[in-house]
Amino acid sequence: SIVNGKLSNSLAPGMFSLDDNVAEANRPYNDDDDALNEAEVNGNWTPQEKALHEARLKAKAKRRLRKSSSRNSTSESFSESGELAGGDPHSPKGKVNTNDRKSRTGKGRGLPKKGGAGGKGVWGAAGMVYEIEEPDARDPNYDEFAQGDTVYETVVPEVDEKELEKMVNPIVQEYFEHGDTKEVEMLLKELNLGPHKYEFSSVAVSLSLEGKASHRELTSRLLSDLTGKLLSQSDMGRAFDKMLKELPDLILDTPEAPQMLGQFIARAIADHVLPMSFLDCYKGKVDCDHARVALDRAAVLLTMKRKMVRLDNVWGVGGGLRPVKHLVKEMNLLLKEYLISGDVSEAEHCLRDLEVPHFHHELVYEALVMVLESTGDTASHMMIKLLQLFNIFKTLLTCLNIRVYDELPEISLDVPHAHSIMETFVDLCYQESVITKQLRDACPSRGRKRFVSEGDGGAIKN
Repeated sequence: SIVNGKLSNSLAPGMFSLDDNVAEANRPYNDDDDALNEAEVNGNWTPQEKALHEARLKAKAKRRLRKSSSRNSTSESFSESGELAGGDPHSPKGKVNTNDRKSRTGKGRGLPKKGGAGGKGVWGAAGMVYEIEEPDARDPNYDEFAQGDTVYETVVPEVDEKELEKMVNPIVQEYFEHGDTKEVEMLLKELNLGPHKYEFSSVAVSLSLEGKASHRELTSRLLSDLTGKLLSQSDMGRAFDKMLKELPDLILDTPEAPQMLGQFIARAIADHVLPMSFLDCYKGKVDCDHARVALDRAAVLLTMKRKMVRLDNVWGVGGGLRPVKHLVKEMNLLLKEYLISGDVSEAEHCLRDLEVPHFHHELVYEALVMVLESTGDTASHMMIKLLQLFNIFKTLLTCLNIRVYDELPEISLDVPHAHSIMETFVDLCYQESVITKQLRDACPSRGRKRFVSEGDGGAIKN
């Protein structure tokens, strides 16, 4: 108490100081219980002892409440009147434990949130039934042999429409070299073209339009072989319909694209690649002039060849697909027309259309045989011009040494003066720089050459 401005240590009856309360609160309450029980038995409590007993009870209740509280920051204490009082949040006991999973509101029963099912790394609520999990191959305890039979399946991703042309172009270009439709079919099966598989036909036809007649013939055969295996008639119809719409762009690179596409359509209908009613679907519905030209071309070809089952000769049989006898016949006709007309450019054009650079030696052989069988010098000079053209194309005349020189004895049976004619023709070829000196000296002679006399200086008798 304060008396005259001074602090007095004397207390009124039934009052106790703060130091006494702290000391009493820090003391273990088991000893207090023993003392109180002993005092209660004696029944001689004084008023001071009674007040001290009440203070101890309050301190005991405060310790129990603080011990059972879930958070120190929200711990509650009883005032002297028995009411709850909030603690100081700035005190050390008022700090919030962020790792505590219990409710922070202070209103709950102290149980974990969501019944123990919430949070990271928990097992879940009590009584929860989990589904059967598939074994993970990356699990250290994974046993491959204990899992039973394992089935491995190769999944090929579907080819995108933009990448389809890049992947199909090499296949078609290689097919133009080897001509094996089964290899193309095998390569296409490895690709997952999906709903865009019909575009393979349009890409193949577009590439053949820029190529040779033999390429177009190979493309027609490829479409015929793939129909019913990888492609259906509806897929072919969609492909040709797309090309008819793209004709204004195709003629920029190939001016003859409408006529060629019409021939493709006619050949496809004859080969049962397209249905017979394909042309009927476009009657009166075509606004593009180029598409109309292509459809008219196809209709004319089908009308002309209506008695034929297949339009096999619509592209001609170009390249090495022709039989040897047919190529020899074509070479003879080319040379005969050249001897009659004398047009070297026409002969060159016809030779290019045959598309057989590996068979040019046959043309040289047939030309030399015609020279040996001719009666005048006209054929010799004309054939020399033609052979000069072969030198421009870098075609070697080794067939002179391989075939003509070796077969000259047999040729002389039909042409008695074959040796002398050959010597004269070889000299002319050497003078025109058609052949080399070594090839000229290799020309065989018939027996020993006769001289005018032994002392005439070596002049040869004509």
